[in-house]
Amino acid sequence: MNTRYEALLILDTSGKDDDVQGIIEMLKTEFKQEGASVEQVQKMDRRNFSYVSGKLSSGFYVNFIFTAPPDAIDKLKAKLRLNPVVYRQHYQKLSAKPLAV
Repeated sequence: MNTRYEALLILDTSGKDDDVQGIIEMLKTEFKQEGASVEQVQKMDRRNFSYVSGKLSSGFYVNFIFTAPPDAIDKLKAKLRLNPVVYRQHYQKLSAKPLAV
């Protein structure tokens, strides 16, 4: 059975700010290849980090709401860890979608 998740990805779009939508579409394809069904994508724009620990001082935040089999999360983490555009990633299990009243 598929479970609902939220994924917050911080993207390193240095020099690629014009192609953020293309990067998001590529990420949606990655999710679909692992059996996920993307419900919603929230672009949260570029934000500065509180402190700099490395080469980046800011990143482009994108939030994905999706359903997927539980084993897809580990596969997504491993696959996106190899993608140089994905700087950080965080996944959270969500409760079932609320019923409309």
